[in-house]
Amino acid sequence: EVRLVESGGGLVQPGGSLRLSCAASGFDFSCYPMNWVRQAPGKRLEWVSAIGIGGDLRTYKDSVKGRFTISRDDAADTLYLQMDRLKPEGTAVYFCQGNGDQGEGTQDTVSS
Repeated sequence: EVRLVESGGGLVQPGGSLRLSCAASGFDFSCYPMNWVRQAPGKRLEWVSAIGIGGDLRTYKDSVKGRFTISRDDAADTLYLQMDRLKPEGTAVYFCQGNGDQGEGTQDTVSS
């Protein structure tokens, strides 16, 4: 059974940081590109960042470039998203995607 379990969300002030993790199981994690997506209140799901197999290719939504960093640890079957200089518009549920599946998400709230 494929499982993707996100963690690391929480409440943070504008300008703060959060590090999200996504623990993967049930498939060969190292063989798949992975994505982070998010859904803000009342809005559609939107893509945030992607990382290729091996981690060399990383892409980002324009609005998060320079503030977010995606990474992966294939030995630990874990995907990460380091989010710095967070803005209120970053408030959303963040999901990881891979192998055609998506986790249940972790809530990030950016508010003073």
